[in-house]
Amino acid sequence: MDFVLLPFIQLCTTLVMSGKLTSQACIKLGEVSWQKMPKVNAELFSLTYGSMVAQIIKDYEEVDKINIQLEKMGYNIGVRLIDELLAKSGLGSGPPCTFRETADVICKIAFKMFLNISADIVNWEPNDSAFTFAFGDNPLSDFVELPSHLHELKYLNLLCGVIRGALEMVQTEVDVTFVKDMLCGDTRNEVRVENRGTVKLAMSDDYGET
Repeated sequence: MDFVLLPFIQLCTTLVMSGKLTSQACIKLGEVSWQKMPKVNAELFSLTYGSMVAQIIKDYEEVDKINIQLEKMGYNIGVRLIDELLAKSGLGSGPPCTFRETADVICKIAFKMFLNISADIVNWEPNDSAFTFAFGDNPLSDFVELPSHLHELKYLNLLCGVIRGALEMVQTEVDVTFVKDMLCGDTRNEVRVENRGTVKLAMSDDYGET
């Protein structure tokens, strides 16, 4: 199976979508968008990401610092990927949607479009302020086995940063954390996304009175 031919760090994205797409419509749109994307060999994709993580491990050594760096790198990717999703998926632009619709865009369109992953949305908070999405095997974790001294490494923490950065660009502040990891013995991967409200943009000094 092949995966998306993008720089290896362009892994996934999300945005606040326009209109009212149902979950089934998002699934269909994800499938169509995936078919449009250029592809690269899955093994190359996995090994390239693995090489990047290995270099970060060498540079930062401490697991907590490695996890932080992976998330930061993902954040920097996420702030640049919304236009990619808009252009390739045909979502267009428009007014903000609900957080439930945003979840569908993440799981049914973006993950399918960029990674060919089908993710399930579970564990909604009663007030729709947070959800978990779950997925199984994915191209980034192929051929990976964590050594015992790295059992706390969040190998896929880049994805958390991508989601946080992309949503911030549409003025939605979220906390994104891995809660289950197949590389650590769990039966599936789970990521928790919590809505912290609207991002308040500070006005630059350049706009002050002269």
